[in-house]
Amino acid sequence: MATSTRLFPVLGIACLIGLILIYVGLSEHNGLGLSIDFPLRTDSTPSAETDEMNTVPATLSSARRLQILSQQSSETGRNLSSSSRLVVFTKTKEENTSWIDEELPGLEHLIYVADDMEAEHHPPKNKGHEVMIYLSYIIDHYHDLPDVVLFMHAHRWSYHNNELQGADAVRLIQSLSLERVRREGYLNVRCHWDPGCPGHLHPLSTVMDFHQLQGVMAEKWPELFPSDPIPETLSQPCCAQFAVSRERIQAIDLKDFIWYRDWLFRTPLTDYYSGRLWEYLWHFVFTGQTILCPAEHVCYCDGYGYCFGGQEPYLEWLSIRDQRTKFGDELAEWRKKDDGWKAALEKGEDLTVLGMEPPEVGRDVFLRDQVDALDKELEERKAAALERGRDPRNRAVEAGREWKEGDGF
Repeated sequence: MATSTRLFPVLGIACLIGLILIYVGLSEHNGLGLSIDFPLRTDSTPSAETDEMNTVPATLSSARRLQILSQQSSETGRNLSSSSRLVVFTKTKEENTSWIDEELPGLEHLIYVADDMEAEHHPPKNKGHEVMIYLSYIIDHYHDLPDVVLFMHAHRWSYHNNELQGADAVRLIQSLSLERVRREGYLNVRCHWDPGCPGHLHPLSTVMDFHQLQGVMAEKWPELFPSDPIPETLSQPCCAQFAVSRERIQAIDLKDFIWYRDWLFRTPLTDYYSGRLWEYLWHFVFTGQTILCPAEHVCYCDGYGYCFGGQEPYLEWLSIRDQRTKFGDELAEWRKKDDGWKAALEKGEDLTVLGMEPPEVGRDVFLRDQVDALDKELEERKAAALERGRDPRNRAVEAGREWKEGDGF
């Protein structure tokens, strides 16, 4: 009896260890389907110095970030016409990225594969969607950066890209103004506000949002930014694609980026939540601003050369687009109804019993004509905007910034 009594503490300890191992094992399955154990920090140049930095949380306050922004705005007089650029793409194994070499020959780029640890470029762990990759690139190349780094997803066609460019990543990369990136320091490459602006996340709100991200943000903010109070609002256009200058990256201590990545390793948040949370943190990291929603027409003009001549002409273009979409949707419904009517007739079904009525005769012709006419007008206005944007003076005027003769941006 005494022997069996002594076994109880041993069995209890064994059970506790087993539960801990199960929890750790489950917490590792937070990536894109891959579970691999890695050390807490895997920066490329481990040293006593970085080991010490790794234990210190990021302390760069929003006030300091805003100071960085004001200091760098004074550099607009520099020659910005010969900026070097590198694009960091993130992908999974099954994604096809052949379009990059086919459509953008000579583009300086790196492709990180999130779920392939044998790939030439891969993150130390598959967690947090693109966040782990972006931070790993910055940490590994902090002292050897190009003038501008563009962080992108690897799919060519996506609503993550810009509507005026047909949601095409190729056109976005080709026309992005490196000068604007150098002037601003940080630029979300998506111009359209929805989703993300003007007031997307309210961490202090008690109202449950669709993705339940507000409560997560409020809980995790002090871990990431202990020097700053939880903001009332966090907003920027979606979707975790942005360009940032070398100066802006290096104005932030390397230890802060290491801290952010170590937080990503440690957090029990799932891959989904850790990735979504950072989608609305990048602009704060690089600008110190909690709301960064540049006017869409300015973003398109100064960022990509689509200059409509101001907000009103741009809003007119959007109104025409909405009208075209309405006619297009109605035409699609007319055709669907017509197909159903014809199919029922061919089957000899009793249309009266089915309650079916034929589509309005000739309505499809009217709708098609409207769609064609509006498509033409939209393209003509876009072409005129691009022509206007060829003049650097027009870009400066629409953006509301100073310009002098000889400036090529």
